[in-house]
Amino acid sequence: MEGRMYGYARVSSKEQNLDRQIEALKARGVNERDIITDKKSGKDFNREGYNSLKEQLLRKGDILVIKELDRLGRNYTQIKDEWRELQDMGVDIEVLDTPMLNTTNKQDIQKQLIVNIVFELMSYIAENERHKIRKRQKEGIAVAKGKGVKFGRKAVKKPCNWKEIYVLWSKGYIKGVEAMRMTGLRRSTFYKFVREEKEAEEMDKELGTILYEWKR
Repeated sequence: MEGRMYGYARVSSKEQNLDRQIEALKARGVNERDIITDKKSGKDFNREGYNSLKEQLLRKGDILVIKELDRLGRNYTQIKDEWRELQDMGVDIEVLDTPMLNTTNKQDIQKQLIVNIVFELMSYIAENERHKIRKRQKEGIAVAKGKGVKFGRKAVKKPCNWKEIYVLWSKGYIKGVEAMRMTGLRRSTFYKFVREEKEAEEMDKELGTILYEWKR
């Protein structure tokens, strides 16, 4: 018997709107009555909608559709644990913004490969968030010491799946041509963004030295 398809949408506060996620889930083919929602932060999993979805609705062979991977949680550990638990339940996962992570119609060995990629991807994203925090610290240090230094560049709009595709490309999982196709970027723009990522990584290395000198 074919499994049932459910959708899950979440925002972090009551003021935020769920419509964008819900419309994407409906466009995928999820019946509106099978879309479960929450308006709570992902910092913990005390979420009524998500808990009822896992405990009362999802069964082996079902498919859970989410728009973005971080709907499962707000950090690497949460997402990793939830992904593993859903897989152990026999539930397939579809991520609309990152379709190459979908486990539907995959063999067990393919699902395991996807899991490995997801965990490496989440580790990268978590580290990237730490980079942002350290960058803000660096900017604060410059201001506090009266240097008057301005950091950063004008925000460049990247595709919503840029982080995922970049790490997969940088780790050799996909070729540049495939990465450009998946992000919808032209070659020059793609490598411009790559250079920006590498510059950010170099800045992070320099940050350690700056913090050390400042604390002395």
